[in-house]
Amino acid sequence: MSRIVYVNGEFVPEDEAKVSVFDRGFLFADGVYEVTSVLGGKLIDFPGHAARLRRSLAELEMDSPIEDDDLLAVHRELVARNGIEDGLVYLQITRGAADRDFAFPEGATPTIVLFTQAKPGLADSAASRAGIKVISIPDIRWGRRDIKTVQLLYPSMGKMAAKKAGADDAWMVEDGKVTEGTSNNAYIVKGRKIITRHLGTEILHGITRAAVRRLAREAQMEVEERSFTIDEAKEADEAFVTSASSFVMPVVEIDGAELGGGTPGPVAQRLREIYLEESRKAAI
Repeated sequence: MSRIVYVNGEFVPEDEAKVSVFDRGFLFADGVYEVTSVLGGKLIDFPGHAARLRRSLAELEMDSPIEDDDLLAVHRELVARNGIEDGLVYLQITRGAADRDFAFPEGATPTIVLFTQAKPGLADSAASRAGIKVISIPDIRWGRRDIKTVQLLYPSMGKMAAKKAGADDAWMVEDGKVTEGTSNNAYIVKGRKIITRHLGTEILHGITRAAVRRLAREAQMEVEERSFTIDEAKEADEAFVTSASSFVMPVVEIDGAELGGGTPGPVAQRLREIYLEESRKAAI
């Protein structure tokens, strides 16, 4: 059965969904996006995603075509119409369609698209039990990674480089320090202290990152915000990443160096357990 998707105010079958060839998202990657997880038919961390969406739009001087309450209603309607129990809702807003010009067009109507992806067992994946392997790659992206834009070609290339190397993901390195993963925030654990890069324009301000930091401190775990090197990561007791779709994912190998005997560490496992428990309670 064809999925129902949302395009510019209408719910339509996916094979009837259309966006203009002049859309600036297609021509210039002039757009932003969010991904919200669904567990048990409910949305995880939706208010955080809506707030970050507003920030991304403001940073790009882009108008929003929808209010938060209506956006929540669209998310819920898509989840219901597509029978999503566990999965994702992808949202993308672009500056809209206009004749091709590098300068921002005046009066263009933003394009908004949402669709769902079913992911049965999203919270209990084999990867979360076994942990993932990462490689390091140079971070050569643009300087405003705090804006969640659709400019994802280099992260996609990083995922493919990891796959070719027999790993699962890549951590990007700039000026000798880890910035983040291709689609996640990166952490190491040393002596039960959780270390993750401070916020800035170099990394995405992760919604899951914010929740995990708060939950870690509530659980009396020490969190230090600073940059770290790949060599420091290799010597860590354990490591993990966080994102909306992988929650808290243990890392068991970095550039061929095993961490914790190649098995997920206790801090990452406990944080994943706490995060999923609290997120399910707060889901809407």
